[in-house]
Amino acid sequence: MALFDPSDLRTLLKRPLTDEEVALAHDLTEDALYGEVGERLTDPPQRGVKSVALMVASRILTNPAGVRSEQAGGMLVSYADSETGVILSSDERSRLRRAVGLASGASSLMIAPGDACPPARVWRAV
Repeated sequence: MALFDPSDLRTLLKRPLTDEEVALAHDLTEDALYGEVGERLTDPPQRGVKSVALMVASRILTNPAGVRSEQAGGMLVSYADSETGVILSSDERSRLRRAVGLASGASSLMIAPGDACPPARVWRAV
């Protein structure tokens, strides 16, 4: 499955990339996206998947160690969880789930029983 064209990744990063770098970034990105949405990822990918895939692939190539922050004084370096590999941000996860037709959350779902909610007010002109 082709999530993006190699030339798109090269253009986004504005630097030359070897075919091996592009292939590795693509494979790691595909694994991460598949790990999130599984079989819902189609070939060709749904609209909206390409932009998420390109952002993840570019991050793989620009920040392979997963550094979250650096500090020169005192030499402090913070890393993302190295045990999990490629990590999708919450925004990427939400965009990907929407693109493949999965709900991104239940924030608008009313789960309280009917008698737990106050009755709706009806306004009438007098």
